Amino acid sequence: MSGPAERRYPVEPRAPNVLAVDVGGSHVKAVLNGIDERRRFMSGPSLSAQQMVDGVLEMTSDWEYVGVSVGVPAPVVDGRVVRDPFNLGEGWKGFDFEKAFGKPTKLINDAAMQALGSYEGGRMLFLGLGTGLGTTLILDGFIVPMEVQHMPFRKTTFEDYVGERGLERLGVKRWRKALLEVIDVYVAAFSPEYVVLGGGNARVLGELPPNCRLGRNEDAFLGGFRLWVEEKSS
Repeated sequence: MSGPAERRYPVEPRAPNVLAVDVGGSHVKAVLNGIDERRRFMSGPSLSAQQMVDGVLEMTSDWEYVGVSVGVPAPVVDGRVVRDPFNLGEGWKGFDFEKAFGKPTKLINDAAMQALGSYEGGRMLFLGLGTGLGTTLILDGFIVPMEVQHMPFRKTTFEDYVGERGLERLGVKRWRKALLEVIDVYVAAFSPEYVVLGGGNARVLGELPPNCRLGRNEDAFLGGFRLWVEEKSS
């Protein structure tokens, strides 16, 4: 289930030895702080929370860590998923990840975790362009995950236009046009100082709008490590 290292991954020297898990619509990926390797396995629309945990434990059985950070594509309140993800299976709502992993565990929305890893101060808007559309604001260090991607846009929702389904349906040229419109709407609504575009489809955009930059996929893992820095220093 594990794969070879693809690039150098970020290390957060102030964080303890924690495992960061990024749950996506196509893969579940894991990186250990201080280890230059990413491991992953396929996810998909039938993946349950327990199957995810079992897969992570199996592929990281030779890694030692004191805690886990998990980014999930669903709203998270008080450390619990409050609604099953749109692009995964059932059994996520209310699932006890800390009990399942057997380690102290921090749960966060996946876009929020990547946003935290991308953050460079001030008022930042993060858009995660992957299987779906993730949206997070960070305001002077305060993380504000949002579920606005499922709000109405044109004939359906923001996510249906600029998520993976929209890219496949519209083609690259029309998808880019829709995404630029979505960025304009979000910028007008939230007034960020800068916008970070992350996720696997961000590079399809081509020329970036003003005050936008590309994120890195590995920022999700750095965000997972930074969650523990905050706890350690509080």
